[in-house]
Amino acid sequence: LLSHIDDMKRIRAELGMVIRVHPGLPNEETCDALADVRVDGVMLDIIGDQETITDVYHLDAKPSDYEAVLERLQRHKIPAIPHIVLGHYFGKMNGEWAALDMIKKYPPKILVLVILLPLTGTGMEGVIPPSMDEIGVFFETARLLLPTTPILLGCARPLGNMKIEIDKSAINAGLNGIAFPSEGIVGYAQEKGLEPSFINACCGVTW
Repeated sequence: LLSHIDDMKRIRAELGMVIRVHPGLPNEETCDALADVRVDGVMLDIIGDQETITDVYHLDAKPSDYEAVLERLQRHKIPAIPHIVLGHYFGKMNGEWAALDMIKKYPPKILVLVILLPLTGTGMEGVIPPSMDEIGVFFETARLLLPTTPILLGCARPLGNMKIEIDKSAINAGLNGIAFPSEGIVGYAQEKGLEPSFINACCGVTW
């Protein structure tokens, strides 16, 4: 990423484009550089469980490293757009609550919530995602802990009838947006007295 800092500065200066990056776990040097560019946001998964970091992400990192990044971004005045993947430890809720606790200490620009989508041909094929009860409670708690933060339901989530139920749960919990809403969800939102608007962009760039 550091090798492209000059390119990003030119993009900002000459084209005025929005720049949001996926930098992994940026260190001080990288955060200094991103602050100099004045990036519009940094997107990263926040993981609160050592087993998930080791067994799923295969990274040499600790949960405390993720909290340190949130602090670092805030200190450098870089807008953070953290993602929490519900059920990332083979369908189990293993650290998502800890991740949410980290994020509430450093209120982000946007919080994106996604749910494990088991894909054919991967090590997660056949994994059962978290239950609707677990998902619904997490949505509601995130809303209560971050009352002024835009919370978005991202594009990665189970398909079929479960997707419909997840989308309804997001609306019921008061989340601010849904990527690729299920059929009928716009009408469901309108029945709740909401006025849906449509944005042709990644949910992480809607605010």
